[in-house]
Amino acid sequence: MMGFMSVVHQSFRPNTGQDVRLPKRVVQAIADHDNTSEVVIKVIQLVIITVMALLYFFSPKRGDPDWQWTVPIAMGLYIAVTLVGLFWATKARLPDWAVYVSIVFDMALLYSLIWSFHVKYGQPPSFYLKSPTLMYVFIFIGLRTLRFEPRFVLAAGLAAVLGWIGMIAYVAYSDAGDMMITRDYVTYLTSNSLLIGAEVEKIILILLVTGTLALSLHRAKGILERALSDRDAAQTFSRFFDSDVAQELRESDLQLKSGEGVNRNAAILMVDLRGFSKAAQSMEPSDVMSMLGQYQKRLIPIIQRNGGSIDKFLGDGILASFGAAHVDEDYTVGAVRTVEEILADFETWADDPILTRFAGRHIGIALSSGQIVFGVVGDDHRLEMTVIGSAVNLCAKLEKHNKELGSLAVIDKVTYDAAVERGYSPKRKPKLTSGTIADLGRTQEVYAYGT
Repeated sequence: MMGFMSVVHQSFRPNTGQDVRLPKRVVQAIADHDNTSEVVIKVIQLVIITVMALLYFFSPKRGDPDWQWTVPIAMGLYIAVTLVGLFWATKARLPDWAVYVSIVFDMALLYSLIWSFHVKYGQPPSFYLKSPTLMYVFIFIGLRTLRFEPRFVLAAGLAAVLGWIGMIAYVAYSDAGDMMITRDYVTYLTSNSLLIGAEVEKIILILLVTGTLALSLHRAKGILERALSDRDAAQTFSRFFDSDVAQELRESDLQLKSGEGVNRNAAILMVDLRGFSKAAQSMEPSDVMSMLGQYQKRLIPIIQRNGGSIDKFLGDGILASFGAAHVDEDYTVGAVRTVEEILADFETWADDPILTRFAGRHIGIALSSGQIVFGVVGDDHRLEMTVIGSAVNLCAKLEKHNKELGSLAVIDKVTYDAAVERGYSPKRKPKLTSGTIADLGRTQEVYAYGT
């Protein structure tokens, strides 16, 4: 028997720096996130337009009354389009073209509102270039970061820049005869003059914010994809590995490097089906796996319910540990209780059409305890969490000793007595016996069940 037993088989592949195609499950998870985000965006857009409408309608108005209707119409149209988009987003995924149209609509609304200021207050067009309402442009750009698509952020920034260039061009075209261009900042702020540098600075600022947000979103999307891919892999592989081992890996201070380990006081349990190999030779492969599945389905919950970790399936055998994957002062109590509950379950196998052929005396259980090493072996390409120690060796020899005693289960006396001292009240009366165990080289006192 090997001096250690593998707890978990887990491969770690080095990062090659190459892009890996994302599983469809991960792609769908990101798409679902974006769909939900689009609903949030539409709700925020409705809040923004409501604030804009309130500010507009409660502010004093001057200028040509024949032009005052333009802004309410634009706002009403924007609300209608946003409501349609919100309803659409709650029912299905918005196509990309609809998102781009929404972006253009955002900027068109904002700039139509800013443009209206020179009409509203009876001022030349250059008047609106100083409007602080331009700051809303960063809200509309920022909204696009709620989806993990940097291209939509870039589209919003581009629409904002082109829109503001159009606003500047309108000033230059409509007021070409009287437009005052100045290079003095004070004059620019205190008059309706145009400072080219100030408008260029606004455009540069929009581009810088857009680029920064797009870059941040691109990096965040990479992190999200890796996180979702890791979560998907963890959920998938958690079906193969014991949950206690996975929890230990997440919470342990150990580095996942070969040669790292910790000392633990733990109990080792082995369960084996007698005559399984011979029976499997005359069975169909599907029937063999069905039988193993039923056997494990009955025993695994018992082990886990009592604090044990399924460390490895050894063909028809099961290796489990108590107190190895996580510290447990009562590990002997849970281990001895597990042995008795497995024996109780074994007595009902005659009623199980799949396991009935193993009813009677076709099971061997062994339990021992002591200090073991719980750690990592392997190389950079493949690591295994492993338990090593004399308790593992002893358990393997005790499992074979069942045949000599004609017993169903054997527990070494130290482990059994420790469980009783911790307050466990046995439900079955085992027989205390002693004898020389093969390959052990010394007399060992054990408690035997079913002799």
